[in-house]
Amino acid sequence: MRRAHSVEQVRAAEKALMADLPEGALMQRAAAGLAYAIIDFLRERGRGGAYGSRVALLVGSGDNGGDALYAGAILARRGARVEAVLLSDRAHEGGVAALRAAGGTVASGGVSTGSTSGGTDVVVDGIVGIGGKPGLRAEAEAALAMFEGAPVVSVDTPSGVCVDTGEVDGSHVSADLTVTFGTYKPCHLLDPAASASGRVELVDIGLDLPAPSVESLEAEDVAALVPRPAPDGHKYTRGVVGLRVGSATYPGAALLAVSGANTGLAGMVRYVGTAAEWVKRHNPEVVGDGQAQAWVVGSGSADGANSALAFARASGVPLVIDADSLRALTGPLGVPAILTPHAGELAALIREDRADVEARPLHYARLAAKRYHAVVLLKGRRTTIASPDPATPVRVNTTGTSWLATAGSGDVLGGLIGSLLAAGLAPIDAASAGAWLHGAAATLASAGGPVTASGVASAIPAVIRSLPAVSPRSR
Repeated sequence: MRRAHSVEQVRAAEKALMADLPEGALMQRAAAGLAYAIIDFLRERGRGGAYGSRVALLVGSGDNGGDALYAGAILARRGARVEAVLLSDRAHEGGVAALRAAGGTVASGGVSTGSTSGGTDVVVDGIVGIGGKPGLRAEAEAALAMFEGAPVVSVDTPSGVCVDTGEVDGSHVSADLTVTFGTYKPCHLLDPAASASGRVELVDIGLDLPAPSVESLEAEDVAALVPRPAPDGHKYTRGVVGLRVGSATYPGAALLAVSGANTGLAGMVRYVGTAAEWVKRHNPEVVGDGQAQAWVVGSGSADGANSALAFARASGVPLVIDADSLRALTGPLGVPAILTPHAGELAALIREDRADVEARPLHYARLAAKRYHAVVLLKGRRTTIASPDPATPVRVNTTGTSWLATAGSGDVLGGLIGSLLAAGLAPIDAASAGAWLHGAAATLASAGGPVTASGVASAIPAVIRSLPAVSPRSR
């Protein structure tokens, strides 16, 4: 599990740790981790490491500026040509002295001396720390422009983003690599700031942290959640998922949603709707109307969306509500539910502007979860999954490929989540594990190229087989 903690949580943990450490020890830990991450980054880019590399440090007044300076000193001692461009007259004094003692150069006023002229191999963004506000000041923008085109390593977070929400407002750094300390921060997982973070590497500095505010499942977590048949299990104990999806206008939506549900995770799949004959022709094991442990409604339902939702709601079992049936919502449903809108659908549901939803996915996913008392899975590059319980960490899905932006992929996802819900997973787990499996299946089926929704559904069993083994005690 990748766990991300808020600024307040990190500050409290750092304060507690520093009380037990010699002065400056925590910064030295962070700086050492940063320096060695930069060395590895330079090697990846064919520079062979620190020796002979040209490194520019953009240094603000915060502690991450101090981290950058001490890391620069380590690099300078290893043969790098290091220049610090100070963007504040309150730069960390000890860090400046250490860099100069190691042979680095220091330029003040936000203007380079040219000591790394001839091309900079890496720019280290130590402009603003986790306490900074979104956006960059003019002098920071000008300093970045001096090194335009050079790869960037950000210290802790990309400067200029909102750390706790992942929002961006104004100019910000776009990093190739972000080296963060102690824990991930929400901006590393949540878009749009996650897009600015590049690859994120975590340096352990010994923080003792509480439950996170945001988290992201990894393969081991999904393996522990995926339902596996008991030795004495049968099709009914494994769960029955029902689908009322599709219409005469969109019969393909029914087939795709069923294909997502019919991956072997539930013991039985039922389908009720106008596409029944076509569904059963392609999936002979799918049966008709009857009781189910969870229902999926809305995908391609067109004019039947309202009646599909009313039918499923009356059953009293957990629901997955997608697409057309989202428009029928007026408030809490009274049963456990997972809503699966994309940004446009969520914007219509809560009467907000789509661009605002895309800019603030964490905020609006939480708002909708509270308003409808349901788990909300807001689809996107980084799908955001919020529980109506504010104490439950928001989950962000990091699997997938841009090729997944294809017609019908959301129908497959709805069916897949429904099967996990019918098999007994809690709504937050069904939604987040389903999103992870869906993204991983898209990556597998894509193999770096185009993929169709049908291909995603076909790849789901292979992804499940590839999950790491889980001991019975950990399940």
